[in-house]
Order: sequence, then structure tokens, then C-alpha cells
Amino acid sequence: MRILLTNDDGINAPGLAALEEIAAEIAGPGGEVWTVAPAFEQSGVGHCISYTRPMMVSELAPRRYAAEGSPADCVLVGVHDILRGQDIDLVLSGVNRGNNSAENVLYSGTLGGAMEGALQDIPSIALSQYLGPENIHEPDMFEAARAHGADTIRRLMDLPRSDGPYRLFWNVNFPPVPAAKVKGIRATVQGRRPETGFSVEPQLSPAGRRFLWIRGGDQRRATAPGSDAQANLEGYVSVTPMRADLTAHDALTDLEAALG
Repeated sequence: MRILLTNDDGINAPGLAALEEIAAEIAGPGGEVWTVAPAFEQSGVGHCISYTRPMMVSELAPRRYAAEGSPADCVLVGVHDILRGQDIDLVLSGVNRGNNSAENVLYSGTLGGAMEGALQDIPSIALSQYLGPENIHEPDMFEAARAHGADTIRRLMDLPRSDGPYRLFWNVNFPPVPAAKVKGIRATVQGRRPETGFSVEPQLSPAGRRFLWIRGGDQRRATAPGSDAQANLEGYVSVTPMRADLTAHDALTDLEAALG
């Protein structure tokens, strides 16, 4: 098995090291794990690609590369340059430092990497580690992902392919608890944290210039039953099937009627 890894926290991120361990277990002794990750942190870039500028790619070690681009760029580099002409069995993106549940999905570079893998017709999974009081100060905040990542991936790989013009990919979030407290795995929908979203916070520099920081919302807000963030806060690994198709299919009938 040949596995391509990327992330959005950067080539030196500890979550990527956790993912490399998980991928090595999945690939087995005869498999190959290739890493193409951003040279610098790319959190919050979504599914953007470097369409208007070139990027430098550096080989850091055998099967390990850093690209000056987004996670989606890294997948394109891996598929069409570094591994050009070779079959890739799986794309894994993560393990992200922090959750990509609920509305975070829409901003996530981790999800962007997995989405690009799916658009390249490769089975793809995004993996993120929810952080909270029970794990953020632990020596290994990725312990739940390390312990339960390989089993979760194997379960998803055993599923039959779902046909359609846009291939399914999977969004996996590990709960904010130590590995021993993980209660199991749940199939979930994407949630929405009520009255929670990104905003801006102004600050003045020492020179008196005004700058704006992007500020996130409360990640402890409960979401609807059966949704990703709610399952995570209850101690479960969430798995949400996703597609790049953004069509609101439920609104088509009313739209057709309104347009005559």
C-alpha cells in the first residue's frame, strides 16, 4: 500500500509525526508512506491552491518533502510530480492540532487536503484532534488519535465505494480526552455551534498602528444530537462522510417552483 500524507500545521508539526506513525501501521512492512506537507503553517486556508504563483518543493529526507503551498497544493504536488504515474491507495491529512468539527470544516486546510485527494479520485481521510482541559496539557495531546487512528482508518477503508460525480471523503475528529476514555466511534453529520463563529479583534502595535487578529469562538458549545462536535464532547470519535458538492439539494424543488 502506498499512502500520501499532508497536513495544515506544517512539516514540523507533532500531529504530522503522529499521523506518520498511524500511516506506517496501516501501510505495513511492505508499504510506502510519503509525506508532502506545507513548509509553513497553513491553518485556515481551506481548499485554496496557489493558482497565481509558483512554489518551491524541498526534499528533506527519503519520501519526505516540504512545499511552499497549501495542503491542497501538497496533494497536487504528491500526485502529479513526486509520485507521478504511481498508484496512490490513500491520502491522509492531519492529525490537526484542534478540532475540525462543525463550522470549522469550512475553514480547515486539513479538510482541504482530503478534499483535493478525493477530487483526484483517491480514498481520502482528514483527521483532527479535539483539544480540551483533559488533554491539552498532557505530554502527548495526540494520544487519542495515536491509539484509535489506525482502527478508525481500517474501518473506513473496508466500506464499499459510494459512486457519484464527487467522491466521498471522510472527516474524523478524535475527542478531547485521553485515549483510555474514548467511548467508541459514531457516524455523525456536520454540526453547527450556536451563536459561535469567527470574528476580528483589533490591537495596536508598539508604533501605534492598528491591526486586526482573526478570533475563533467557543469550541465547548454543544451542537445538535448526532452531530460531530456533540459526539466529540461526549467522548466519541466522530466520522462524517463528505463531498465537495456544495449544492443544497433540499432547496432545488422550491427553487424550481419559484422560477417557474
